[in-house]
Amino acid sequence: MVKWGENSGGEGGRARARTARKARERSERVRVCNARATPKSGFCREWGRTMWEKLKATGKPILLYGMGDGAEKIAAELKKREIPIAGVFASEGFTRGQEFMGCPVTDYRTARERYGEMVVLVCFGTHRPEVMAQIEKLATEQELYAPDVPVAGEEIFTREYAKAHREELERVYGLLADDHSRKVLRDVVEYKLTGDIKLLRGCESEPREAWENILRPGKEEHYMDLGAYTGDTIAEFIGYAGEWRRITALEPDPVTFAKLERNTAGLHDCILYRLGAYSRYARLPFAGGAGRGSHLAAGGAMTELDSVDNILCGQTVSLINMDVEGMEAEAIAGMAKTLRRHRPKLLIAGYHRSEDLWRLPLEVLAIQPEYKVYVRHYPCLPAWDVNFYFV
Repeated sequence: MVKWGENSGGEGGRARARTARKARERSERVRVCNARATPKSGFCREWGRTMWEKLKATGKPILLYGMGDGAEKIAAELKKREIPIAGVFASEGFTRGQEFMGCPVTDYRTARERYGEMVVLVCFGTHRPEVMAQIEKLATEQELYAPDVPVAGEEIFTREYAKAHREELERVYGLLADDHSRKVLRDVVEYKLTGDIKLLRGCESEPREAWENILRPGKEEHYMDLGAYTGDTIAEFIGYAGEWRRITALEPDPVTFAKLERNTAGLHDCILYRLGAYSRYARLPFAGGAGRGSHLAAGGAMTELDSVDNILCGQTVSLINMDVEGMEAEAIAGMAKTLRRHRPKLLIAGYHRSEDLWRLPLEVLAIQPEYKVYVRHYPCLPAWDVNFYFV
């Protein structure tokens, strides 16, 4: 893969001058970004008791609703806080012969007959309207929370975490371009602390609103999809744009990539790379599984990754869609020259790591401070599909 780098043939003095120039440019970009932010927005107020504090104090039995990776992370956090779990239940059709973490898995009716009043912790994610409606109905019968645990990374968004990053959250809040974005950020942060699903449902908007009112794709876009999966986000782009100049897509998982090839066959000017998006060219261990949860992990198959700057080699790109399972910060670093030169519109997933809510927008604006920033939450439980838009 061709690298897009600086001319390395200069003398030491010229190299030092380039370094000093870049430092000055970065300092100026940060100054402009800071000047745009509202210094004291009143966004980070004092919250009441957090979900974890309520769980520690409750006298009701606590039951996990659902199994899998999310349930394991929630159970680990409960164990760390010495909060006991009374049992596990799942939706009908998922209980027969099941056992999870040493507990037999029952259904809700059986759990209710045994425990009566309980605290229910939703341990899975869903976009399906009928499943979200079922969870909301359950919340009318029992004390229910949807704990926020990160998809990637280890840090939980606790009261202490929010206080430690108050300044960064305040800065992002002050930089947001519309009232709905500010509501989304307020409600998502409060949800992360309280586990209250009403906060998420109250700040939702459909993807169409952002595509039509913020991104507004035209018929001459060079659309770049980082983490293209099986091509569903390419199909979404085409649905709104209708026509395009070029599509460039990256997907690192070999099984998923084969599906991507099949699903995009016949599209004109569509170039696919079996690569992950990163800050530079690298070969790193990658845990696949042909799903959206594919990610870098020790013991995985060695996989090629590269930066947007290297792949494009200076070519113009007008719209980048990025959902790279917790590697967003590295991918942003790898497109710095592209952002400065071409300022493409960006759609960036902001929910994989606890720090994504503040780190990702600040990193983009440190590179290209001219962007307007929006944030939206698509209908989903828990706080997945929180996305930043830069235009």
